[in-house]
Amino acid sequence: MAQVPQTFFDALAVRAWCGLALDALGRAREEIDAINVYPVADGDTGTNLYLTVESAATAVEAVFAGYEAGGPEGPTLADAARAMAHGALIGARGNSGTILAQLLRGMAQVLAGEEAAHADGQGLRRALRTAADSARRAVAHPVEGTVLTVATAAADAAGGAEGDCGEVARAAYDGARTALAATPGQLAVLQRAGVVDAGGKGLVAVLAALVETFTGETPGGTGPGAHARVGHARVGHGEPAGAGRPAGVTPPAGCADGGGAAEAAVTGPAFEVIYLLEAEDTAVQRLRQRLDALGDSLVVVGGDGLWNVHVHVDDAGAAVEAGVEAGRPHRIRITHFGAGDAHAPGAGRPPAERVARAVVAVVPGEGLAGLYTEAGATTVLARPGEPPASGELVDAVRRAHAHEVVLLPNDAELRHTAAAAAEQARADGLRVALIPTRSAVQGIAALAVHEPERRFDEDVVAMTSAAGATRYAEIAVAERQSWTMAGICQAGDVLGLIDGDVAVIGDDVTATATAVLDRMLSAGGEMVTLVLGDETPHTVATRLETHVREGYLAVDTVLHQGGRQGALLLIGVE
Repeated sequence: MAQVPQTFFDALAVRAWCGLALDALGRAREEIDAINVYPVADGDTGTNLYLTVESAATAVEAVFAGYEAGGPEGPTLADAARAMAHGALIGARGNSGTILAQLLRGMAQVLAGEEAAHADGQGLRRALRTAADSARRAVAHPVEGTVLTVATAAADAAGGAEGDCGEVARAAYDGARTALAATPGQLAVLQRAGVVDAGGKGLVAVLAALVETFTGETPGGTGPGAHARVGHARVGHGEPAGAGRPAGVTPPAGCADGGGAAEAAVTGPAFEVIYLLEAEDTAVQRLRQRLDALGDSLVVVGGDGLWNVHVHVDDAGAAVEAGVEAGRPHRIRITHFGAGDAHAPGAGRPPAERVARAVVAVVPGEGLAGLYTEAGATTVLARPGEPPASGELVDAVRRAHAHEVVLLPNDAELRHTAAAAAEQARADGLRVALIPTRSAVQGIAALAVHEPERRFDEDVVAMTSAAGATRYAEIAVAERQSWTMAGICQAGDVLGLIDGDVAVIGDDVTATATAVLDRMLSAGGEMVTLVLGDETPHTVATRLETHVREGYLAVDTVLHQGGRQGALLLIGVE
């Protein structure tokens, strides 16, 4: 369906832009990954940009869904812009994704700051300028020939444009595209590899989506939504074939078009560390100084108490420790630059052979992540209020590096996200089975019977059966007054949810959990699994274990530490 052009930058334009940018990066992802040689030739810039925008788009859709549920009135520009920035911040991946998150945050500061119903061409010019300047400030040591250069050129070109948002967006796109073509002359590693900057190329795709938002036409296309085809690849931002490599530059010997990663073999830190950080501004200033001394590629973006920290270091523990001293880090991701990337000896060796079968699971806390990892699963950490996007699940499936994958979403709300991820992974040629686990305790039961040696279908049936035979419950605290299946609860009440529905309302954690256990065990059971949150006293688990041991003689109890899992307690009964 053709995109309806937006006259002004309003909430609908934010929504349309996020969707179009996600589509554009989806088409260009593999091409961008292939030319990724700086700052690390790890071939994931396109994927990281896609995941960052997917998180932004998901946040914007959630805002619209919230308004639609409450009545005919829709979100304001400020609502949509802030959601876009927040979504990008919490979902930012990699160096370029983190910078893109700051670009979107800079734009949102202008778009939301005036509290107007919409912004015109002048407002878009200011937003692009603020975005480029704030992104440059977020990088400890800005380097020309990167996405920062492209963003600055876009803002400069937009600043000289007259007219409406469409004219300003087109000027920004043209300026960015010109700057992108010049990046090999600014950065030697790009010149040697015969490619343009991957992050900058991704930004050009995002700006092309901005043009389409306001004009209905993709730059270089022949009409609304048009895309030029080059061979089997689809180029969604109007660049000619070979645009990833500037004219007159020949790829290094033995390197295919765009595959300049081997040419970028340089030494550097061994780990990429990324985490969200809740901290005050003053603490973040000290953190910047400490991390700058530990490594390179330091980018710290965000504000208002929430930050996204990205750095390349040799001592990953020290980088996380620095975050702990500054505030509360979470969603910590540590990636080792392994064989085949720019930081490893023997780069260019063939990739390791795929394993036969793997399990990928979404888990709500670090403790469970450790438990699942020990059992051989590849995990995706989900924080309360921060569910993983489908692209993040696809990334985990690929990271598992297996011919056959069993996917455990462990959350009823993730069923559609997990289904989309499974479908995308199947399009890559992988055999993926989705087991509809609705709780991490069901995932534990499924993982306990997993046997990779037996036939795939048999293994999936056994795991599905084990998960389905496990009733699940959680103990949580009510955040607000609400109607429930068990009556009206007040903020601060302790809730016992069985199979997703509130069954018990109480004022004491142990008493509520005991009542929930008794209800679940009244239908029988042989095993009780307790997963304790980090804010729950250990005495709760001790008293529950004693209650089961004394009241249900044939039932065993297993206790796990869940970490920051959101719920005070997860309960499974098999």
